[in-house]
Amino acid sequence: MPPPVIAIDGPSASGKGAVASRVALALGFHYLESGALYRLVALSGGDAPERSAKNLDAAFRDGRIILSGQDVTDEIREEAVGLRASEIAKIPAVRAALLRRQRAFRQAPGLVADGRDMGTVVFPDAALKVFLTASVATRAQRRYKQLIDKGNSANLASLSRALEERDQRDAAREVAPLKPAADAVSVDSSDMTVDEVVELVLNQYRKRTGGKQGS
Repeated sequence: MPPPVIAIDGPSASGKGAVASRVALALGFHYLESGALYRLVALSGGDAPERSAKNLDAAFRDGRIILSGQDVTDEIREEAVGLRASEIAKIPAVRAALLRRQRAFRQAPGLVADGRDMGTVVFPDAALKVFLTASVATRAQRRYKQLIDKGNSANLASLSRALEERDQRDAAREVAPLKPAADAVSVDSSDMTVDEVVELVLNQYRKRTGGKQGS
């Protein structure tokens, strides 16, 4: 049996990264932030994102993201990079090039993967699929706080518009659109803390595996 996977999908700023990384830590599983791969392609791809995706020299070490030997953890979080990543994610050749790389993260004892198509495309046999969302207002406020805490300027109204536009692009794209898997557990985190969502996901996983870490 292949190692178990917990797939956590959702729109931008839904909190899926924070939740997925904590769930992975609690279970001792590997963690994949799939969106980082698209952001890395956006950062390095120039006018040839397909070629960049095929030859991406990326590594994840101790919570840092390395591209061609350089630490780009903070750089890939910039809004402009995220918007570019959303655009190139619509390119079938880019998605195909990154699919094998994403699946390679599935190693013992297990994997928690977050993204937009983890449960629908990349790991359709995941032991647990979660679709995590929150209202646009909540997500914009979260993103605003992140930017301000890092010393960046931000406009709440602009962030709200950007999130709505990205939601529409991600849901409307022909290749792997953002949508919950048919068997996903839908969670609205608007009024929940990260800890509460993490506990909910862990409880759901334990129910499906009879309390065991593996399956």
